[in-house]
Amino acid sequence: MPDPLVTDPVPTQGPAARTVPVTFDSAGTTLLGVLHLPPGPGRHPVVVLLHGFPGTERNFDLAQALRRAGYAALVFHYRGSWGMDGSWSWAHMLEDSARVVARLREPQATTAHALDPRRLAVIGHSAGGFAALMTAAADPGVAAVGSVLGFDFGTAAAACRSDPAVRAAYLDDWAGELLPLRGTSAPALVAEMEAAGDAWRLARLAPRLATRPVLLIGADRDTVTPAGIHHGPLVDAYLAHPVPGLEHHVFPTDHALSDHRVALARTVIAFLDRHLKDVAR
Repeated sequence: MPDPLVTDPVPTQGPAARTVPVTFDSAGTTLLGVLHLPPGPGRHPVVVLLHGFPGTERNFDLAQALRRAGYAALVFHYRGSWGMDGSWSWAHMLEDSARVVARLREPQATTAHALDPRRLAVIGHSAGGFAALMTAAADPGVAAVGSVLGFDFGTAAAACRSDPAVRAAYLDDWAGELLPLRGTSAPALVAEMEAAGDAWRLARLAPRLATRPVLLIGADRDTVTPAGIHHGPLVDAYLAHPVPGLEHHVFPTDHALSDHRVALARTVIAFLDRHLKDVAR
């Protein structure tokens, strides 16, 4: 098979590759997304890519690599982000992620875009990694899930409650990230996280993820979701439960995986190929 990182797909029978703007309704708000469809008649396995907070890195390079590897890949914006109507909140991010994943498995979407609803994966970055794991835990129809430098809101909430300096640091950091967002503030976001508390601790999801493949990626130069706080303890918890389908890595890079984008794509594609590519259609 040609290398999807460096080789465009060869011509094939059926529809050509396409890039399709799509919309989703979530709680009365219209969300905009871009669906990257591979060539061929399908039915295509599909990957929903969830960006983080505020979404500066939206992983379009990963979507393109996934398409070249034979996957349909969706990137979309949550409520209140990047020009979307509504207000941004962590709960809205979770609601929007769940709605989009469910919508892609409905007959109207699977027929229109030749998608295979039984081979749907969710991969998220940072806050999107948190949303990916939460979405998969609540939706057994998600066939595989990946969290890339995922932010553990439950762990962060506990740190805020126990250390005023940590809370002040989140308030300061998040206040600087609000330009692409609407309807929120740093105090509101910290308060929402603290109110959710342990309900948003990712280790608690192990029992609901134990029957599915799970990919966890951390980074040892990440100052946003330090691996020792957000990645290592989660790996330990999933190994201890256990989650038999767990795969985990730590890359020597920063929070945006700035110099490991190819390694990220290869790791995600290899993970999905092992668990989705050969599943009977």
